[in-house]
Amino acid sequence: MRWQDDIIVRRALPAITMWVRRQQRSPHVRLLCCAFLPFIVLACKSDYPATARQTSETGAPKQVQTITIERTPLERTVNVLGSLAAYDHATLSAKVSGRVSRLTVDFGSLVEQGQTLAQIEPRDYQLQVQQAEAALAQARVRLGLPPQGTTAQVDPEQTATVRQARALLDEAQQTRDRFATLVERGFIAKAEFDSADAAYKVALGRYQDAKEEIHNRQALLMQRQAELEIARQRLADTLIRAPFDGVIQTRQASIGEYLATSAPVVTLVRMNPLRLRAEVPERVASTVQAGQKIRVTVDGDSRVYTGFISRLSPTIDEQNRMLTVEADVHNPGTLRPGSFVRVAIVTKEADLALTVPAQAVVTFAGLEKVWLVQDGKAVEQPVVTGERTKEWIEIADGITVGDMVIVEPGNLRSGQAVSVGQ
Repeated sequence: MRWQDDIIVRRALPAITMWVRRQQRSPHVRLLCCAFLPFIVLACKSDYPATARQTSETGAPKQVQTITIERTPLERTVNVLGSLAAYDHATLSAKVSGRVSRLTVDFGSLVEQGQTLAQIEPRDYQLQVQQAEAALAQARVRLGLPPQGTTAQVDPEQTATVRQARALLDEAQQTRDRFATLVERGFIAKAEFDSADAAYKVALGRYQDAKEEIHNRQALLMQRQAELEIARQRLADTLIRAPFDGVIQTRQASIGEYLATSAPVVTLVRMNPLRLRAEVPERVASTVQAGQKIRVTVDGDSRVYTGFISRLSPTIDEQNRMLTVEADVHNPGTLRPGSFVRVAIVTKEADLALTVPAQAVVTFAGLEKVWLVQDGKAVEQPVVTGERTKEWIEIADGITVGDMVIVEPGNLRSGQAVSVGQ
């Protein structure tokens, strides 16, 4: 090209001049310089600017791809930051004191609900159960019941103690009635009747005392039954079981260690679902409601996890003007409690808006713009953007329905001729 030759000559001219000065003594060099000097001067004259302008004005239009703007359904989301926590977090302790005889889990172990995690030495509690069973059998026998059995119902009138007292009472009553008749007829003295009446009253007292004794033995039987249940429960409490499915976060005890009552053994966390806690700015808090869908992403993980808003704080924090919300997130096994996450709360699932492909928006010096095709030329148009994803960007202001937006503007110039490709 002519302008490239011009640049080469201009760059070489100083070097040629320096060489001529060094060779001034040679007549042949002077003759050569005189012969080629007109050609060098003509070479330095270039018509590049005029040619460039002519090419810009008369060159072929640049082919571009466009889209026609129309309203499309758009999700409205509130993007916030949050963190994941275990849905349940329990420190399992020993309900009874004793020495640890068995420990079946360790740090990171997966456990199921009801699984045995540890056991306290059970021998002492087995002996307590046997002792309570013997005391219960003794209480049953005193009520006239067989030593072994489950029934505790008894009729006090059918017990030996009450029957004996009743027989004495009946005999004393008959004697008193007979003496009363004899006194009325004058056959015996009044003193003999008084003695029979006293004997009757004593027998009546013994009868009532016998019934109370049976009631007392019934209460004692119930006490012995409760003591047996307590002993059995304490024996069962030597086994520490998982209250829910989860993972062992911490193991605080070791085999052979003596543990007092309530001493921690292991810490268990529920891994599915996870509890998401996030803070929503006050300006958009009114758009967030229980039941709304959320999408959760974690740095370093390309997957998107879903859940639903389940709990909202009744107040806005006065310190940071934030509304705390919680959601339950299904965990397929890849999420961990304590993770920092990004949350998109879907406040509207179908809202009509103007959108363009993400590559159609050009940002320069903090200003955003798109390129429109008008009358066969590229026209620069500043815009105001809204929601955005990796694929598209919402245009809140600057364009209207029907505008033709260039998808990949590249290095277009305002007013440059363009042609729309198929």
